[in-house]
Amino acid sequence: MAIKHGIYIQEEATAVTVPKTGSSSVQVIVGTAPVNMAEDPAAAVNVPILANSATEAETELGYSSDFSKFTLCQSMYLAANAFPVGPIVFINVLDPAKHTKDIASKSYQVNKKQFTIEEEGVLRDTVTVKSGTDTTGTYGTDYTVSFDAETGYAVVTLVAGGKLADATTVTAAATALDPAKVTKTDIIGAVDPDTGKETGIQVIRQVYPKLGIVPGIILAPGWSQIPEVGLALTAKATLTNGVYKAMAFLDIDTTKAKKYTDTKQVKEDSGYTSPFSASFWPCSRIGEYIFAKSAVAACLKQYLDAGNDDVPSASPSNHMMGTTGECLADGTEVLLDQDQANTVNGYGIITALNQDGWRLWGNYTNAYPSSGDAKDIWLPVRCMFNWQGNNFINTYFSKVDNPMNQILIQNIVDSENIRCNSYAPDKWAGASIEYRSDDNPITDILAGKITFRQHIAPYTPAQDIENVINYDIDTLQAALGGNS
Repeated sequence: MAIKHGIYIQEEATAVTVPKTGSSSVQVIVGTAPVNMAEDPAAAVNVPILANSATEAETELGYSSDFSKFTLCQSMYLAANAFPVGPIVFINVLDPAKHTKDIASKSYQVNKKQFTIEEEGVLRDTVTVKSGTDTTGTYGTDYTVSFDAETGYAVVTLVAGGKLADATTVTAAATALDPAKVTKTDIIGAVDPDTGKETGIQVIRQVYPKLGIVPGIILAPGWSQIPEVGLALTAKATLTNGVYKAMAFLDIDTTKAKKYTDTKQVKEDSGYTSPFSASFWPCSRIGEYIFAKSAVAACLKQYLDAGNDDVPSASPSNHMMGTTGECLADGTEVLLDQDQANTVNGYGIITALNQDGWRLWGNYTNAYPSSGDAKDIWLPVRCMFNWQGNNFINTYFSKVDNPMNQILIQNIVDSENIRCNSYAPDKWAGASIEYRSDDNPITDILAGKITFRQHIAPYTPAQDIENVINYDIDTLQAALGGNS
């Protein structure tokens, strides 16, 4: 029997990177996913699905690398490979009861009891299989259906001992998801007047009551370049659940803005002017994969904020995107120098710059240049105002309906001032809250209303750093003048 004598090494598999988690900039993403891969496809339609990692998202919604058809998957890819973040909330609108197509019956060669239907989106329980003798099998008893991880194609396995176990050729037909049938109307969604059921973007209102998460960034990559979709996202960001505020990350249509000077007109034509939204152009790419820049920017922003003590005070501008290039949606390469990128920024649009690697470039919300209000035009400042307001609501909601007395007032003032001071001077210059008697007339008090006045001072980004250099001739003369 062999013995061990000496020093030995064993290697363990590399651990999967743990996603950075935070609640200040949680993404809520509306789009399409290959839910045929999910255990219950119907249950993954028009509901908010919480995923703490990309792996969870793929389990709940399926995954495909065809990002143009399955738009939610680009955010899954980014969260797994570029910026590991969580949680993310996904809302899929691709409905197996509505958006489908038939796959005609055809003959397949069986090898090792398996054959492949080379189509994405095949719905398991719609697959019908017959042997050459017209013996029809039963799904789950005579055959099972799984999916190839790389292609998404349906792999049919004949069950040993089943009616089709010995077949060498079969005919099969199926029904598959058809993402091409999804329209902007499905993305925008509606509320059924009879049942109250929400679809599409309207489902965002379910996120907090169902999951206890306040949306930080809402987006629909692959769709938000359509003005009606972008404006619907902005409306939700402006006021969610009647009280909360978020940011909508929108894309500028690259089929219309094919060069950087086109972006101004396309943004204006789209009606993107809200301080609660930001626009991005063009698309980004990683190798052969093309992404809506809103998806890249949202992942980057959530990643930065999670690493910043869960405070959204940092601008994502001038941070590496983890991408390999810029392009239009059709793959046409886009290259901007700093002067051109600054021109795009001047339209109130965020773009990208290659400075020792691809960096997001731009700090403005869509309110710029029509507004000059600092709390509205700077993306990180607007995010801080949203964050502070949302935090105040959730922190003191338990005080609602308490007796309106000095104990309540002082408790809120003291607690809030202590909390705000804990973020100064790192996350903001300072903040304070006060109760003023002139803000609270007796008529308001009798009506059960109490008003506080809060002052916050988030930092603006250091967008323009300038160094004035002159020619110091005195120093030159002293160096070369010699002895007097």
